[in-house]
Amino acid sequence: MSWRERKFEETYSDAEVAARLKEELPHWYLENGWIRRKYKTSGWKGTLMVVNTIGHLAEAAFHHPDLTVSYAFVIVKLMNHAAKGITNKDFELAAKIEAVVMWQPAKQGGALEGTPDDPRFKYIKYDT
Repeated sequence: MSWRERKFEETYSDAEVAARLKEELPHWYLENGWIRRKYKTSGWKGTLMVVNTIGHLAEAAFHHPDLTVSYAFVIVKLMNHAAKGITNKDFELAAKIEAVVMWQPAKQGGALEGTPDDPRFKYIKYDT
């Protein structure tokens, strides 16, 4: 069965999670039953911006991650508590978080310039 055919609360095996992460969310990983991602920031201000962004997306989705928050990083952990495993809800919220937090408008070639390449303005450390 394809992941597109799964019911919302149906859980994935560890092998299925790993395969889907590799294909769709390569910076995320499976550990102890959770899918996880560490976002590195440039300091406390950036950390708060990432936390608030994740908080907004999670509340809008009504699917809430566990967060570990430190001065220069945020770790996001997702697992569907009701289903006791990883479901489509986890993958969908992870993808939305990834798209918003790692968004770099300057790379899209539009009117939005993105954050200047200056340490005074940088708040997140983008993956290269």
